[in-house]
Amino acid sequence: MDALLALWDGAFGSSYAFWSATLVRATPLLFVGLAVAVAFRANVLNIGAEGQLVVGAMLASVVALGGAGAPRLLVVPAMMVAGAAGGAVWAGIAAWLRRRFGVLEVISTILLNFVALALLSWAVRGPLQEPTGVYPQSSPFPPSSHWPFLLTGQRLHLGFALGVGLALLAWFLLARSAAGFRLRLVGAGARAARSAGGVAAERTITRVFLLSGACAGLAGASEVGGVTWALYEGLSPGYGYTAIAVALLARLDPRWVIVSAVFFGALDAGAAAMQRDAGVPSVVGQVIVATVVLLVLASGAARDRLPGGRRVPAGERG
Repeated sequence: MDALLALWDGAFGSSYAFWSATLVRATPLLFVGLAVAVAFRANVLNIGAEGQLVVGAMLASVVALGGAGAPRLLVVPAMMVAGAAGGAVWAGIAAWLRRRFGVLEVISTILLNFVALALLSWAVRGPLQEPTGVYPQSSPFPPSSHWPFLLTGQRLHLGFALGVGLALLAWFLLARSAAGFRLRLVGAGARAARSAGGVAAERTITRVFLLSGACAGLAGASEVGGVTWALYEGLSPGYGYTAIAVALLARLDPRWVIVSAVFFGALDAGAAAMQRDAGVPSVVGQVIVATVVLLVLASGAARDRLPGGRRVPAGERG
């Protein structure tokens, strides 16, 4: 009971815990969860959100460090554009490998994660390292590159509002636009969409790669611009991999990605408090996350079966 109370207090026990811990931790998960959800809806198995986040953070840091003296109204949007472009380009490599050589994106995106982490290590020990050369990190960002806070006295920053807006926009486009319909067709069956629906499947898949990478890159930009105000190794504790659980828990629905990201952010914030106040290891939170994801997947599999045990044909599923 002490551990559960500490978990609750760390996530929701005060206004600071909710606004400055839970929602701040949920912000990068919102972006990367959306990136994975959109990709998976098109049957594009983008497992590289971690690397795309890192590349987006690096390019946003370059803009931030080079924008000293420029107004915030110019620097912050430029960081957003740079982060999104970095993630899109990194995802575009996997898209090109798939289209040109038939390389499975599961393999290419995972391997590109390691390349991105190596680039980050090189950057903070090379061209972006702080002037003394002692620490493997960049110089602190100038104040003009700090993303504005949404509430006075709280650490919740502009990135959360941007992530919520993108999630709602993604839901609307998927549900109500021709481009979203084509994406869903390709996800249901690229060959059928190509032959029967006249959809340019490969072009759609490439666009999904770029869009997914851009969302993940924005996660990196929001972290360095709204939380750390510097670039360093270990910037992401595995957000790109947790994003898969966030997207699965949301059933790949962008609206529910918002709720799922907040849930995972609450577990992260609460687990830290649970370890500090109750002496229970914070990894218990990861056990809870894994259990929840397995239960969601199991319930989905059970729902796809008729009462008699026969699997529902794909065309009859709601």
